[in-house]
Amino acid sequence: MAENKTENINFAYGGQAVIEGVMVRGKNNFSVAVRTPHETIATTSQPLSPIFTGYARRVLLLRGVLILVEALVLGVKALNISAQLAVQNEPESSEEGLSNWLLGLTVAFSLTLGIGLFFVLPLLIVHFIDPWIASSLTSNIIEGIIRLFILLAYISAIGFIKDIKRVFAYHGAEHMAVHAHEALLPLTIVNVRKFGTPHPRCGTAFLLTVVLVSIIVFAFLGRPDLEWRILSRLLLIPVVAGISYELIRFSGTHQTWGISKVISGPGLLLQRLTTRQPDDQQIEVAIEALHTAMEADETEQDERLPHGP
Repeated sequence: MAENKTENINFAYGGQAVIEGVMVRGKNNFSVAVRTPHETIATTSQPLSPIFTGYARRVLLLRGVLILVEALVLGVKALNISAQLAVQNEPESSEEGLSNWLLGLTVAFSLTLGIGLFFVLPLLIVHFIDPWIASSLTSNIIEGIIRLFILLAYISAIGFIKDIKRVFAYHGAEHMAVHAHEALLPLTIVNVRKFGTPHPRCGTAFLLTVVLVSIIVFAFLGRPDLEWRILSRLLLIPVVAGISYELIRFSGTHQTWGISKVISGPGLLLQRLTTRQPDDQQIEVAIEALHTAMEADETEQDERLPHGP
C-alpha cells in the first residue's frame, strides 16, 4: 500500500466543480463527491474509458486534443452523476441517468456550441467589418481579440448567477485540495486552507491558452473567403489544443522557471473570475472527492499485484 500511495503522490490529480460537489480525475478512475440536501457527503467512483488512459495520452500534441475531449465528456458525466447523488442521496443511484447515446448527444451539442460561440462567431463579426480593415494580419488579430473578449464576457456574466457562484467556490476548493496533496500534506481542512484557489493546471487556464495560441496560429492564415476561413479554424482546432496543452503541461511541471510564470500568468489571473473562496463544508467535499479517487486507484493497483499462495 505504501508503494501505491507514493504513486498517487507522483500522479497529477485534477478535476472539475459540479453541482454542489467536485469531480476528481485519477489515474484510471474518476470520482464525484456531492453535498446532499441532508448535509451528508455522497461519493462514487467509476473507471475511465481506455481511450483516455491508453497510449494516445502519451503522444505529444495528440494528448492535448484527447484531454480537451475528455474534459468535456467527464464534465457531462460528472454533472449527471452529481445531480443523481444530490437528489437521491445514494451513490448507487448515480448509474441511473443519461444513457450513452444521450450523453454522446449532449457532448456533441456542447462541443458544437463552444465552437460556434468562440470560433465561428468572431469570424462572422470580423466578416462584416473586413471592408474597413487594411491587412489580413490585422483582420485575423482583431478576430482573436474578439474571441478573447467573448470568453471573458461569458465567464464574467455567468459569475453573477447565484448557483454558478457556488460552483466557482467548489472549483476553488478542488484546487486548494490538490495543492495540499501536491505539497504532501495530510488532507485536512486546516491544511487545505493554507493554499490559494488558483492552480496552473486549471481547465480555465487551458481554455484561455487555447484562445491566446489561436491568435498567433490564425494570424498568418491570410484572408480567404468566409467559408474557407471557417474551415481553416475548424481544421486547426486540434493543433491549437495540442500546442496549448503542451504549454500548460510545461508550465505546471516547471513552476519555478521564469518562462513558466509568463505562460501560466494569464490563466492564474483569469481564475480570479472562475474560483471563489470556499467554506469549510465545500472544502470537506473536495477532500472526499480526492480521497475517493486515490482510494479507487489504490484498490485497482492492489488487485493487479501478484498475491502469494
